[in-house]
This record gives sequence, C-alpha cells and structure tokens, in this order.
Amino acid sequence: MELRQLSYFVAVAEELHFGRAAMRVNIAQPALSNQVQALERHLGVQLFNRSTRRVELTRAGAVFYDRCVRILSEIDLSAEVTRSAAGKSVRQIKIGTVHPATRSVLPAFLARIARKYPDIRLHITSGTSDDIIRQLETGRINLGFIRPVENIGTLRFFSIAQEHYLLAVARSNPLSKMEEISVEDLKDQKIIAFSRANLSYTERYFASLFDEHGLSGNIAYSCDDTFSLVSLVSAGLGIGFAPEWTANLPERNFELKKVRGIDLKIGLGVAWNKEDPTAARDDIIDIARSLARPGR
Repeated sequence: MELRQLSYFVAVAEELHFGRAAMRVNIAQPALSNQVQALERHLGVQLFNRSTRRVELTRAGAVFYDRCVRILSEIDLSAEVTRSAAGKSVRQIKIGTVHPATRSVLPAFLARIARKYPDIRLHITSGTSDDIIRQLETGRINLGFIRPVENIGTLRFFSIAQEHYLLAVARSNPLSKMEEISVEDLKDQKIIAFSRANLSYTERYFASLFDEHGLSGNIAYSCDDTFSLVSLVSAGLGIGFAPEWTANLPERNFELKKVRGIDLKIGLGVAWNKEDPTAARDDIIDIARSLARPGR
C-alpha cells in the first residue's frame, strides 16, 4: 500500500465520482480505477459501492477514509514542522470559513496576509463550524473562521466580532410599517428558519430562541443559507431573522426591523490547532486578532 494510493482513494471518496477524481489528481480515469481496485485487493475489503449512476463509500470505506485523511494530514503537518524548525517561511495557508465571514472579516484578513506574504498560496474552503473544526483537528486546514467554541484539547479560539440579526419582513407585510414590533406580533406570522438538517451553530441558536418565545410551531419554511431566507421573505412567504448586512443587498424587497425584547447577536471568531506551526505562528494570529471589532 502506497501513499499515492491513499491520495487517490481520498480523491474518489470526496468527489464520489471517478472522472472528477481523476481530473483532480491528474491521472487517467482507468489508471485511477486500477489503483483503487489494487488498494481494495490489498485490504481485502470493498471500499466503494459502484453503480452506473453513483459511487458511494461502504461502511469500511468511510472508516478507511477518516484514517487516510488523518495520515495524509499528519504527513503534511510533519513537513511544515520540519520547514518551520529550519526557519523556512510558510508556503501555503488553508482557510476554512462559515459564510458570514466571507462578507465581513475574511477579505480584510486575506488582503493583510497577501501583503505580508506576497508569495504565499491561499486556499479557501467553506462549511459549517462543525465541519471546519473537524478539518482543523485533522490538519486539513490551518485556520478557521467559525462560530464560537471553547478551547478544547489542541483547539484554540478567540472572538473577533458579533453579528447582529434583525427581523426581515417583506414590504408588503403590515409589520414593515410598524414602528415597534413585539414578540406577540410574531405569533400569527409564518416563520422561515434555517434547516435543522445542517445542525449548524446558527441553526441551533435560532431553534433555542424560537422554543424560548413559543414560536417553534410557526416555522413554515426552512432553508440552508441567508440568501435563500431573504428570497423567501421577499416573496411574502413569511418572516425570518437575517444578519444586518443584508440591508445592503441590491434591489431588496424587505425591511429589517427590531423586535422588542429580542437582541440577537451571534459571535464570529478564529480557531486553529495549537500543534499546527503554520497557524500558530504569532504573526498569523496577530493578523487575525487585528480584525477584532471594538466592543465585540
């Protein structure tokens, strides 16, 4: 079993498509299939269920995938540790981010990193906070912009901002004309919420909020992201809580209103693995800390 085979297997496991995986690792598809089949023969187990319509990991394949990711990440981390010990500069920074950061703090961070390290390669990936934490723990990314977590094990986190959420109401909705809105005013409204299938920090936060104010039964629609939520609101299908930056969206057909007694703030911060010499460099963390907003 070779490291090259592990890399090929990981590519197929993540793409779940031999053609795309072959393009990703830059080899011919038949050669990739042969390498995966050789790996399966070596292990004596089937790693994928293949059909003409889809490719899926078997249970054994899913277990092997997790192990391979850790092995390959450890090799990459070892290389970075070695280069760091020799005084070599960082060559690449892999960053994970939840969507809100891409509109607020991430552009400023990337600009400052690029100015300080003009030759560095940057790779950005997006996902939920839980996804990014797992990737930090396995060494697949170096830095993560995520919702708040605690310092647990090798994971380190500090807060840099608080994002305010306001009630998004279609301009055709009578609530949009009201000077003051109370929780009681929401009791006869259909609510648009983030999908519980995602199990993200934001989703759990709002689920708790709706339960607290007796609004869970009003949830009529769900969606995965902010843009979908404000689209549903604009269509007049219901109301929902949206971050205040949506007030700057062009041609918006909704208003953002405060609700008396509800002050919604969701934190955003930076996380890294303290054992990762790339992320743990003082200058990288100092750049991230410089993004902190006063009064966070």
